[in-house]
Formats: sequence, C-alpha cells, structure tokens
Amino acid sequence: MIVRLVRLALIVVGCGFLWYGATLLWDSGADALRSIAVWFAAGILLHDGVFAPVCIALGLGGRRWLPYRWWAPVACGAVCTVALAAVAAPVLGRGGAVANPTVLDRNYPLGFALAVALVWILVALAVVGSRAHPTGRAGRR
Repeated sequence: MIVRLVRLALIVVGCGFLWYGATLLWDSGADALRSIAVWFAAGILLHDGVFAPVCIALGLGGRRWLPYRWWAPVACGAVCTVALAAVAAPVLGRGGAVANPTVLDRNYPLGFALAVALVWILVALAVVGSRAHPTGRAGRR
C-alpha cells in the first residue's frame, strides 16, 4: 500500500514538473524552439551516428585483443573517462575566454588529466587484483 502511494506521489510530482517544463518551453520564442530542436536532433545524430558505433567498435576490439580478466575494468575505465570528458568539455580549453576570471579559476585541463590518470591507475590496480585472485572470490575458498 505504501509503495503504491509513493509511486502515485512520484507520478503526480513528475507530471507537475513536466507541465512546468512544457509551459517554459511554450513561452519561449520561435528562435529558441528552433535552437532547441536543432540541438536535440544534433545530439541524437551525434550519439547514434558517431558515439554508439565507436563504442561498439572499441568494445568488440577490446574483447578480441584484451584478456578476459581485463574486460570489466577496462570497460569501467572507458565509461568513467567518457563521463569525465563530458563533464569537463565545457571548461576545457577556455582559459581566459571568460570576461570574469573568477568563473574559471582553476587549471581545468590539469584537473581533467589527473582525474583520468586516477581512473586508469585504478583500472590497472583492478587488473592486477584480478590476477592475484584467480577465482575472483578474494579469499572465499
């Protein structure tokens, strides 16, 4: 009973947010709607036409050339790297391109490089750890 009430409450709240977003979108001008439509279509085309095929090719290639124990850590590292790149993309390479220097007050390319390096160090540790525990059950014999 509680689960149904929670689901109903979430549906009502979600519909409210949907209505609010639709009214904001509807109140936008024609130029804004065209821009939104172009970005939406470009995102779908970029994902389906470029990103997905590249991921499929890299995944199949990785399965062909990497040892079995490396598949999961390398896949996880690749996903984390892509997520970091997506989050960092707006600020990478902007340097002093912003009128307010306090907006981008860090060395974002260095931070991105360090985060990616940490991800791949952890991938390497996971690969080494998988060799230390051949059954993958770390001490459960």
